[in-house]
Amino acid sequence: MGEARIKAGIWVSAALRLGMLDNKPGVVVRKGDADAGGILVKLHGRAGCMVLSQFRDMEGELAWMRATGPEPVAEQAADDYIARQTRFDPDLWVLEFDAADYLPPFEGKMV
Repeated sequence: MGEARIKAGIWVSAALRLGMLDNKPGVVVRKGDADAGGILVKLHGRAGCMVLSQFRDMEGELAWMRATGPEPVAEQAADDYIARQTRFDPDLWVLEFDAADYLPPFEGKMV
């Protein structure tokens, strides 16, 4: 039997609570599949935005990729990336957090 995975809807609720505890308020911008939807996280900072994309690494561990690159981008560029991804995957969740330091309020492996 494989590793038990948390349903996307439960993970999203926990991430939003962690954001409130870490003074990084967040909102669900787009609700995806509650059981198995992927997740995009848009971080708002002082110099623009950054989008993180959730994926599984080669060992099957949850990890995050800086999908819009290592540096902040303009909000329109972040929104364009999110729009392209949601056209390909209608089950995606999209969360937004105020994060001046561009760090998400949840723990996770960043690649």
